[in-house]
Amino acid sequence: MVVLSASILAQNGTKPLVSRQFIEMPRLRIEGLLAAFPKLISSSKREHTFVETDTVRYVYQPLENGLYLLLITTKSSNIVQDLGTLRLLAKVVPDVATGLSEKNINENAFELIFSFDEVITTGGYKEDVALSDIRTNLQMESHEERVHIMLEEKKKEDAKKAMEEKANEIKRRQMEALKDNLMGNGSSSMKPPSGMVGIGGGGITPGYEHNSTGADFMGSSGAMGMYSYNKPSDAVPVDEPPAKAARGMKLQIGGADKKKTNLMAAMAMEDNFALIGNKKADKGGLGLGLGATVAPPAAAPSTPLTLSLEEKYTVAMNREGGIESCELKGTLTLTANTDAGAVAAIAVNKAAITSKCTGGWNFATHPKVDKKGYETNGVISLKGGKDFPLNRPVGVLRWSYSGEDAAPISINCWPEDEGTGSINVNVEFELLRPDMVLYDVNILLPLGTTDPPAIEDIDGQYKHDPNTGMLCWHHDVVDTSHSSGSLEFSIAGSDVDSFFPVQVMFKSDKFLCPIEITGVTSIANGAPIPNNINKSVTPDNYTIA
Repeated sequence: MVVLSASILAQNGTKPLVSRQFIEMPRLRIEGLLAAFPKLISSSKREHTFVETDTVRYVYQPLENGLYLLLITTKSSNIVQDLGTLRLLAKVVPDVATGLSEKNINENAFELIFSFDEVITTGGYKEDVALSDIRTNLQMESHEERVHIMLEEKKKEDAKKAMEEKANEIKRRQMEALKDNLMGNGSSSMKPPSGMVGIGGGGITPGYEHNSTGADFMGSSGAMGMYSYNKPSDAVPVDEPPAKAARGMKLQIGGADKKKTNLMAAMAMEDNFALIGNKKADKGGLGLGLGATVAPPAAAPSTPLTLSLEEKYTVAMNREGGIESCELKGTLTLTANTDAGAVAAIAVNKAAITSKCTGGWNFATHPKVDKKGYETNGVISLKGGKDFPLNRPVGVLRWSYSGEDAAPISINCWPEDEGTGSINVNVEFELLRPDMVLYDVNILLPLGTTDPPAIEDIDGQYKHDPNTGMLCWHHDVVDTSHSSGSLEFSIAGSDVDSFFPVQVMFKSDKFLCPIEITGVTSIANGAPIPNNINKSVTPDNYTIA
């Protein structure tokens, strides 16, 4: 048998829907053969029928809804084999098209053509296949294809993950740069309520010397809710050595160059700028990348021993203000400044620590510390009466605590897409621990754009940095009298995820661990050793994501 064409026709054979040719023939010829078919079929309907012309034979079968399945073969083709092919195609068509309607045929035209190719080969000869084989072949399942698809999906996932990690790394670097500018360079004069006094000496807690007061922080723009930069103070005149005059020339005092320099310095002071290249220009003032405070040289230690108590928080919160994890890590660090401080023995309130720090607390001493003396008497000293190293900080005691009740502050960030190309953002904070007083609280929000936000309502002050696209919400003090606050602003955009992660920074001197230094004595003669005690409570990583 040789099948020239297999076709599906609608409207009683007058409208071709799908036609597949298995030998080469001009388009005009197949269109002429299909156009002649309605004229050749008789009005009587039979289950299988055929019509012959001088050159071809039409083998057809009526289907539902006025559809016809038609095979055009040569006159020399075996009619019995043609009828068998017709019956198989009559089963394939409704199975592939999922129905016998003109709409189903049009929607599954390519699948029908593929199924015709499974039954009849190129050249018009029938394949020895069953309906189940045709279904399997049409599914075209391939293990190699599945493996290839899996590999491609894995590559896409890895690339997406790498892209997200890179974006987060860039955002983290921007936030770290902003944090350094704010925490290290943005303050000038605020001092803590009280200094931490040690046995035989005392002093102000390090890290608080440069905290700015609210008035200094706001400056003249306080009513607008914006930070301002402190004007450089009047320069103190410094006596300069007299210039040496060359031979044959007179020394001129108060010349034109000096007047020009003084005039430019006065103009710079009015506009709050520093002269480029002027080493005596004031570089102070708060700014995110707009100038750094020149730290004074570190003073020499005034006591033989310096003790540092430090607690750092690592907190992860969700966007609704819920605490997902909270970990506190504390350290007692000793620095011997002289030989007298190197032979120190530090006594702590071990009994109070043991009674109050029960569930969730862990304590550990340095491996070189006499653990028996610490466990028995609460005295920290090196084994064998050895001396501490000079001018090198040594962590002698560590503690940690894991529990949601340790988190000092909660943040609730709620961005909403208004559907008009802008996002309304509401941020709230609440003090969770009334026993703590937080200073220099800075809440850093990424905006996802360099455009400035439109502040609608704010408690406290804010600063927008267009270079990093960050917004800093600042509070001088957060305590029981000022335990909550809110910020509302609008900004152009549509991605509500761009406002995360939010980072929180603060300072405090209130410890969760009830540790106290009860005495510092010499292991040689038991005499008290003068010392300074520094306390610091800061967040190591306080994020809302």
